[in-house]
Amino acid sequence: MPNETQNQQSTTRQPTARQGFVLVVDDEEQNRSLLRDPLEARGYEVAEAENGSQALEKIAARPPDVVLLDVMMPQMDGFEVCRRLKTDSKTAHIPILMVTALADRKERLMGIAVGANDFLNKPVDIQDVILRVGNAVYTTQLHDQLQAEREKSEQLLLNILPQPIAERMKLGETTIADSHAEVTVLVADLVGFTSLSAHISPEQVVQLLNEMFSAFDLLTDKHGLEKIKTIGDAYMAAGGLTLPRPDHVAAAAELALDMQQEVARLNQEYGTSVRLRIGICTGPVVAGVIGRRRFAYDLWGETVNLACRLESTGEPGRIQIAESTHEQVKDKYPFKPKHSVDAKGHDHLSAYWLEKRPAAPLPAMQ
Repeated sequence: MPNETQNQQSTTRQPTARQGFVLVVDDEEQNRSLLRDPLEARGYEVAEAENGSQALEKIAARPPDVVLLDVMMPQMDGFEVCRRLKTDSKTAHIPILMVTALADRKERLMGIAVGANDFLNKPVDIQDVILRVGNAVYTTQLHDQLQAEREKSEQLLLNILPQPIAERMKLGETTIADSHAEVTVLVADLVGFTSLSAHISPEQVVQLLNEMFSAFDLLTDKHGLEKIKTIGDAYMAAGGLTLPRPDHVAAAAELALDMQQEVARLNQEYGTSVRLRIGICTGPVVAGVIGRRRFAYDLWGETVNLACRLESTGEPGRIQIAESTHEQVKDKYPFKPKHSVDAKGHDHLSAYWLEKRPAAPLPAMQ
């Protein structure tokens, strides 16, 4: 027949990943060893502190899973140590078991007031210590798991939304719609990718597209712009939205040129002949979050429509920009003469072909 002690041990919730790291704080070495030895015998890692200041230093260097904290200590008592730990967001989650000979109700209430999670009476009952430490460590590990899941969720949110928009949603904002007076919208399409995908395996299609768009993501970040979305083999980015970038027009031009170079590099590496057709337009847009289950950050307005039109009427391997964009970068890049584009809802749309970067800066036009 199992005895009562064995039954108590069998109900203890022990951590699954690791036994746990315990900090024992007491000004008397004999008291520390009384707690340390049985914990180490059961697989716990135990550190010791002789006073409150030393305890705070050790916790700052390496937070434990639980603190066994003596109440009556010189200079800084356990109440003050507990208060400091619980008012610091980095350590507030650590369970604190106050070890005390004080049985007075007032003293217990003081401990609860400063945030103590539990109490151990002196002289300590070793079995009681083992049970309470096991539960406290288990609680800490649950907190760590929850924190890890929260970080994963936040990272997924940042993969979908710009960080300022994600922060607003985390604060509870449910309807996000902003008007922006001047934004530069870039739309790029991989010409020839659809026909290529019919002759290679699905795995190769996804691998090549992922490599191209991942490279575009890095370039977009490099130039301080924001990726908006991908649709099939098309890519949209914008400048002048949530990330401050006064020169977003020039940044968009630089991004377009870099994207063309990246596609040329990947064509050489994979032996493909995909080309990039790009349209850029500058003007007002409305930006916001739509959807419930699979929400997305998107742009609307004539500027977006014209950027799409400039892309669709463009030529493979070339960059076609609107006159509104050209006006702000005409002194920085070479352009082909102005031409007209058939745009739905407009008699005509003036546009320019952005050429490759000059070898040296162009002189300012007089």
